[in-house]
Amino acid sequence: MHAAVFHAPGDIRYAEVETPKAGDGELLLRVRAATICGTDLRIFHGRKTKGVRLPSIIGHEFAGEVVDVGSGVSGFAVGDGVAMDPVIPCLRCEYCKQGRENVCANRTAMGYEYDGAFAEYVRIPATGIASGNVYKLAPGTSWEQAALAEPLACCLNGQENAEVGLGDSVVVLGAGPIGLMHLQLARVAGARQVIVSEPNARRRELAASLGADAVVDPNADDLAASVRERCDGLGADVVIVAIGLPVLVNQALALVRKQGRVNLFAGFTAGENAAVDPNLIHYNEIRVSGASALTRRQYERSLRLIEAGVIAAGELVTHRLGLHDIGEALKLAESGDGVKVAIRDE
Repeated sequence: MHAAVFHAPGDIRYAEVETPKAGDGELLLRVRAATICGTDLRIFHGRKTKGVRLPSIIGHEFAGEVVDVGSGVSGFAVGDGVAMDPVIPCLRCEYCKQGRENVCANRTAMGYEYDGAFAEYVRIPATGIASGNVYKLAPGTSWEQAALAEPLACCLNGQENAEVGLGDSVVVLGAGPIGLMHLQLARVAGARQVIVSEPNARRRELAASLGADAVVDPNADDLAASVRERCDGLGADVVIVAIGLPVLVNQALALVRKQGRVNLFAGFTAGENAAVDPNLIHYNEIRVSGASALTRRQYERSLRLIEAGVIAAGELVTHRLGLHDIGEALKLAESGDGVKVAIRDE
């Protein structure tokens, strides 16, 4: 088969490799769609290394068709369309026992410890089958939509940590694919209004089309004034930082009202620190949360929201390229010209 093999930071090659086989308790999928994540870009540039092997095949947002079923596997048949929560919990550590499997101390993942989906075929390990990480797709669900269940589930984790709910005023910093998912999830949660800050004009237009009540260009407009004007002069109930820029942390703290919530959703590059005014947190009683990965519950819920058409996942895919164009696809995903870039089966 052909695959995009990651050899070193900045070095990923389209090459022919041995096609995997489904062993006992495993599935083999033909990858029908894989989407590029910001984390994939961080891996490519060497800014994220934990769990990453060299050489290996990365890519963890995917959906595909079952082409081989290993012995001992039940509930799946050749021809089934499936998608997978790529983060496999151990189910034994203290975090898993407490229902916090997204921070499992021994978790493994597709595209990290196991070869991922930037390939024609991907083998699903027995641990992923046994833990129930693979889900059949409802009829009519596109491969691209299903591939986006993983990032949507991560966003759902961030929304739950920030306790987004009925009547909230929510500010989303960044209208990349993650910010646009947060926008839609806030709407589903019952937010009174969602304000999106984004310097890219095309992405602002997409945010408006997906239901943002206001879109602000932070390079041209006074974001803080816009938020105060729309939020009774007090600030937002929730601010979600959907871009991994340390400078945004203090800005987010200044945008929420007293006892507001800030979710630092985006991953930040190791070693980059934010200058935080602790008095903003202290005197305003602001609650700050992070977001790490996802749970299987959140993944299944996100997949079903996509299947039901509640989340317009397909609207986020702006570019589709073949696997042989992996280099161009990564550049496009990083350039900002695309929102979500899909690697499609040809």
